[in-house]
Amino acid sequence: MNKFVLKSEYEPAGDQPEAIEALVKGLKKGMPKQTLLGVTGSGKTFTVANVIERVQKPTLIIAHNKTLAAQLAQEYREVFPDNAVHYFVSYYDYYQPEAYLPTSDTYIEKDAQINEEIDRLRHATTQALLTRPDVIIVASVSCIYGIGSPEEYKESHLLLKQGDTYDRRSLMQKLVAIFYERTNADLTPGTFRATGNTVEIMPISERVIYELTLLGGVVSNIAIVDATSRALIEGSVKEFFLFPAKHFITTKAEQDRAVKSIRKELTDRLKVLEKEGKILEAERLKRRTNYDLAMIKEVGYCNGIENYSRHLSGHAPGEPPNTLLSYFPHKPDGTPDFLTVIDESHVTLPQIGGMYGGDQSRKKTLIEHGFRLPSAADNRPLRAEEFWKRVGQTLFVSATPSQYERDESAQIVEQIIRPTGLIDPIVEIKPIVEKGAYKGQIKDFIAEAEVVIKKGDRVIATTLTKRMAEDLSIYLKERGVASEYLHSDVKTIDRIKILTEFRRGTFDCIVGVNLLREGLDLPEVSLIGILDADKEGFLRSETSLIQIIGRAARNSAGRVILYADTLTGSIERALRETNRRREIQTAHNKAHGITPQTIKKKIHDITEHLDSEHDKAVRANLALDREIFKGDKRKLVRLKEKQMTQAVKELDFETAAILRDEIKVLKGG
Repeated sequence: MNKFVLKSEYEPAGDQPEAIEALVKGLKKGMPKQTLLGVTGSGKTFTVANVIERVQKPTLIIAHNKTLAAQLAQEYREVFPDNAVHYFVSYYDYYQPEAYLPTSDTYIEKDAQINEEIDRLRHATTQALLTRPDVIIVASVSCIYGIGSPEEYKESHLLLKQGDTYDRRSLMQKLVAIFYERTNADLTPGTFRATGNTVEIMPISERVIYELTLLGGVVSNIAIVDATSRALIEGSVKEFFLFPAKHFITTKAEQDRAVKSIRKELTDRLKVLEKEGKILEAERLKRRTNYDLAMIKEVGYCNGIENYSRHLSGHAPGEPPNTLLSYFPHKPDGTPDFLTVIDESHVTLPQIGGMYGGDQSRKKTLIEHGFRLPSAADNRPLRAEEFWKRVGQTLFVSATPSQYERDESAQIVEQIIRPTGLIDPIVEIKPIVEKGAYKGQIKDFIAEAEVVIKKGDRVIATTLTKRMAEDLSIYLKERGVASEYLHSDVKTIDRIKILTEFRRGTFDCIVGVNLLREGLDLPEVSLIGILDADKEGFLRSETSLIQIIGRAARNSAGRVILYADTLTGSIERALRETNRRREIQTAHNKAHGITPQTIKKKIHDITEHLDSEHDKAVRANLALDREIFKGDKRKLVRLKEKQMTQAVKELDFETAAILRDEIKVLKGG
């Protein structure tokens, strides 16, 4: 049985040993909820990792955005290299939910760009939960949305073994039944290819190819092949599991039952609409639902199938959907048997509590106007009370826990002393207007930033609006400060890459709104400028100010400037808490003869595990070839084109695809 084994060159230090001990005791005593109040840079993640190793339970860690989730997943992978650490977030790069605006009679069709790599990681998550105990899942709040029944998902898997009786046709039928698609081109996760007596399959959760050889109606051999290089990884394996390529899956019997149930609901709903005189709405609903039913009967799937999830799962009206939480282990009596960690709980908990209301408001309008059956409302996120019934013992983790965490926790464990001896940064307040004249916070910030950048450190400026962030970034570039902006309109993967390049020193300043507040680990930052700090509100509340100040707490030279003409209540409270922590930290350092040291942390590109092997191969090959050809790009392109033509002739489509993309990169610069 696999166990969690933490591997790190560091030992718990500062307040960490006491915090670990207190939290583990609390869990063993059966405390349902606890709070780890850990200041920024005190190693809260390392503390939680030690707790996980001590309690040996599968763990769900919920973060409030994809960027933070990716960073946490990377950190847990580093300390649990031999265990299953997975990343589960929404697989949409762009998502416009289906909606109807009655005032303008505008129907907005669902528009989504699915990130296939993240979809693969979601499947890897569910498969790990169903097959091993040593699992840590780092998820966004998307984990409270419906994804299909774990029982059906598990029961529908294929166990393919050497010696199994399959002819080519029957094997392909089995694959299609669990939503694998046949292709004659490049294999991607969730596809298969049949050539002669060989069937090649790329599982939905992996980047390798299983090559099955069929002789005389029997699987004579199963080999594992690298998807990019076609190199043989393992010449002969006895068996392997193949899980369905989609989470919403049903058996033929369940599908027939669901179709009957949907038809009955449609009949009942049409009667209601016709009785209300809604002829247009009735006709609209009838056409759409009958089309979806035809698709489900023909191929077992339709666009928007999640709207029929209640019928497919057999749940009663109003019953909560299956979510990622359903895939975690439970005791025989049905109680959850896993640990839940709510990271940056003061932000994540309101998200968990607020998802249901917004979803239901949109669905209600669609149902009233005949775009969806009433059962579509059961394809929804969990309510807060349903969420708490589906998780077990919980740790809230935050530098600024809200009153909810304080009230609900059986104990609050403080982690104020950092292992590095770092103390909270010095906070200065500078006026925007001085002696009746506009001094200019931007001008002052640039002057301060230039001094810090010359020393090799990085700086952050926080603004109140996206537009201001963009404009300030442009202005800084014009003044010779290499900068980039970050806000919610920047794509998830781009955000992560920007932060990685920032740490590497590609540019020196990031300008952001509120994306820079929680959880981001940037030890190179020694100066933060909080613009318009006295504009009281969400972005300049006590909690927000403490979180922003914390971004400079990983550097021994950390300093924060609040640009404000008025000392607001939020500023006063934030300064009071910062000074309290500084006093505790300074006293500890003095008593133990500790000199604060800036955190030294390896710079990882946390998008690396999201890159496909194909992309990695393109980059690696080009780096080598450019060195060989010494900058003669034309000659290199001609060679690549010749190799691509030859690969196509040999039906080596993977190599041809890599060469094609290498040529694109070369021609593009």
